[in-house]
Amino acid sequence: MTTSSRRPSSASRAVRRSRRPAPRSTTFLERNRTRLLSAGGIAAFLALVFVGLVLPSITPAYACVNAFDPTPAPSFVAPSQAPAASGATPAPAVTPQPPGFVEPDMGHLHVTAGEKVTYTYCPPASGKHYSVPGQYPIKGGLYGPGDATVPEGWIHNLEHGAIVLLYKCPGDACTDDGQANLQAMISRWPTSPICKIPPGALTPVIARFDNMPYPYAAVVWDVVLPMQTLDEQLMFDFYSAQGERFNPEPQCPQPTTTPAAATPTPAAPNPSAPAPTDTSAPTPSASAAPAAS
Repeated sequence: MTTSSRRPSSASRAVRRSRRPAPRSTTFLERNRTRLLSAGGIAAFLALVFVGLVLPSITPAYACVNAFDPTPAPSFVAPSQAPAASGATPAPAVTPQPPGFVEPDMGHLHVTAGEKVTYTYCPPASGKHYSVPGQYPIKGGLYGPGDATVPEGWIHNLEHGAIVLLYKCPGDACTDDGQANLQAMISRWPTSPICKIPPGALTPVIARFDNMPYPYAAVVWDVVLPMQTLDEQLMFDFYSAQGERFNPEPQCPQPTTTPAAATPTPAAPNPSAPAPTDTSAPTPSASAAPAAS
């Protein structure tokens, strides 16, 4: 007896195929998970770079309320250690007037490095500043137009008796020849008028500062000498007359006017007096490092 083979009809095969589960479609996130994770990691990295490097470079580390304008001050008035808003009575005017103009004192508090400070006057000759051993006060010398220097750094130098020469860009000082002239000037810089600190570790600081209405300004604590042109002799005379007279953290004792046999009392600052010749005052070491922070 023969058995005939039965082949499934095309209709039955179609039924069986229709019973098979249809393949599941994947979502957009599933199909692109790897690429999305990579892109997210790159975006996070770029955000960190922007916050850590780019943002600080475009965000000012300080702010200015007023540009210091000395023209209303017809004569020199000795600085007061009291803050500008204290209402303290200023000392009598000094005649003849020494170089420079007094800027109201803004205090000398230390703040955390990186904190933004708002100064009542710019360029500031006092105020809040950073204090980090080995970093602030900053090293004396010439800082070029592209170097990152902020007032919170060099105000600490002022606090210890340094002089700071600021220049504005664009201007003559920002050119190659101007920078070479500033560098050469350091070799002619005199020692500090009272403590005899030589140019080097602490003073002078020469740095770019654009927030002022004049091309140059020499600054010691509480006193500013605006200059339309770089007048080396005038600046050195200013340093001799005003340097180390008012800074709150002097590096050596102030000279006295009382005889040695009498009970010594501190002498009132006299900005018009010439540099003292008394050799009894201690001479700072060649490193000229600040004695206190």
